[in-house]
Amino acid sequence: MKHTLKLGALACAAMLACAPAGAADNQADNQAANQAAKPAATKAADSAESQRLNKLADAYYDAMARFDPVSASESGDSRFNDQIGMSIAPKNRAAQFARYKDYLKRLHAIRRDALPARDQTSYDILDYELRTALRFEAFPEHLLPLSQMDSLPVMLANYAGGEGAQPLSTVKDYQAYLSRLDQLGPWIDQAIANMREGIKRGVVQPKSIMRSSLPQFKQLVAAKPDDSIYFTPVKKMPASFAQPDGKKLASAYRAVIERKLNPALQRLVDFLEKEYIPACRDSTGWNALPQGAEWYKARVASQTTTDLQPEQIHQIGLKEVARIQGEYGRIGPQMGYNGPAAGLPAWVAQQAKYKPFTTEQEVLAVYRKLDAQLKTTLPALFSLRPKTPLDIRLEPELSRATASDHYTPPAVDGSRPGVFWAVVNDPKQYGSTGMVTLFLHEGQPGHHFHIALMQELNLPNFRKFGGNNAFTEGWALYAETLGKEMGLFDKPEDYFGHLNDEMLRAARLVVDTGMHEKGWSREQAIKYFSDTLGYSEADSRAQIERYMVWPGQALGYKIGSLKIQELRRRAESALGAKFSLPKFHEIVLDEGTLPLALLEKKVDRWIAESK
Repeated sequence: MKHTLKLGALACAAMLACAPAGAADNQADNQAANQAAKPAATKAADSAESQRLNKLADAYYDAMARFDPVSASESGDSRFNDQIGMSIAPKNRAAQFARYKDYLKRLHAIRRDALPARDQTSYDILDYELRTALRFEAFPEHLLPLSQMDSLPVMLANYAGGEGAQPLSTVKDYQAYLSRLDQLGPWIDQAIANMREGIKRGVVQPKSIMRSSLPQFKQLVAAKPDDSIYFTPVKKMPASFAQPDGKKLASAYRAVIERKLNPALQRLVDFLEKEYIPACRDSTGWNALPQGAEWYKARVASQTTTDLQPEQIHQIGLKEVARIQGEYGRIGPQMGYNGPAAGLPAWVAQQAKYKPFTTEQEVLAVYRKLDAQLKTTLPALFSLRPKTPLDIRLEPELSRATASDHYTPPAVDGSRPGVFWAVVNDPKQYGSTGMVTLFLHEGQPGHHFHIALMQELNLPNFRKFGGNNAFTEGWALYAETLGKEMGLFDKPEDYFGHLNDEMLRAARLVVDTGMHEKGWSREQAIKYFSDTLGYSEADSRAQIERYMVWPGQALGYKIGSLKIQELRRRAESALGAKFSLPKFHEIVLDEGTLPLALLEKKVDRWIAESK
């Protein structure tokens, strides 16, 4: 999934560590058992406390959505589609942290033991998110406002085609997008000011990252307004738009692009090329930054929702790499390969039979056929499924070179489905072995079954539109493993594709902690990736450069998946013949995203009740 769960320049890292929520939950079992016996007066108090909690939760979410409206749009909340926010402005950032402190104080004034069980969960998640967000107050993430992975100018450019999270089908939609373009110039100037401050304080991106990003930003500068990618909506304007609306919109788009946006983009390119890149660092890891070691540990905690230390995660990664290479040794001969197990990915990458495509549409046809097949097989594994449809589309051209295949959530008003985006740069080089496992992860039952369903549950907005990386990506990686019991990995090449994607997530644990904790160089990490996964140098470099600018983000996948698999084994062992896989999946999914400690408590309660 393309990560929009940061909710602002704070990186709503807020959605993720675990001690507070887990500690608070220790009392939950006895309290839930006693709920029914409370007298009427106490139940009235319950209602009052619930109302206080829900009012606070809504205020918290609205503050986050206003602080970073583009992330809100990405999460399916369209209320602020005409705003971009200025979350990177120091005064706005300080005000947001002050709000979080106030919300935490107000939360702790609510009696948790007077809440019904579902509201206790909301209390625990909110407590957890606020504490985690406040942990990042000490770290100047706003001084790193853009990279090749994360850039508001590129994100808004990707919206120009009308297929992304920004709808472009009505006059109001066009006005909302134009409003965002009008605000983008001041955002760019604030980003430049932040990066200049970052140069003074030694908080800068790696030089290699920004050199490879520069062409992306140069591409956004147009010779004349009509050539700008941001003018695309005008070229695709529906014929149904009445005049003079269409004419007025075209004129307004030209004016904003020519007078405000294009000059700001040129200022950004000039700044990056002449000032920023020469001042960027030659180091690789986050630990090279001021407070970098503690900053990285905070990100690890937030992205995994655990208290695991980087070295522990590094060792888990090495162990998983060894396990998967053992599976390579078993599956390789079935594919016609008899060399060393570690060499299987490189051998597969060289086999022409695993690159059978000549057009983008041929790639999409395979995904659409798989989607149709899953619609008939998944009901046996899931009693709880989203009603919202899933669409399959090609990634827009502008971002294909740096994007990975990903999922974007549906709009909560039903105006946009969930979308699986296939990134096809060259169909002749698009490998077929990983397509099944990729779709299980990014499509159904992975992200779509979790995120689309979350919007259909009766949850507070901060839970409906929020989340944490360990659960979100952990669920999607767990969903990949279900391909085996659905018979989707019967062909050895498809099972290899699954193993290779598992290897990717395991190797990430090694290289992410290697770079940011153990001092690995970019080149060392690239070599490890190429040796372990059989990737080309270019593919390995693209992956490693992602982890360089999103430290810790790639850790949540494997840590979350391992926890969900552990909980399933625990339930199967404890319940025996009483174990129901659809019910287990319902227990995991029916309250939306949880920190891993809360999920574990919930599964343990279900096991105890089922006995």
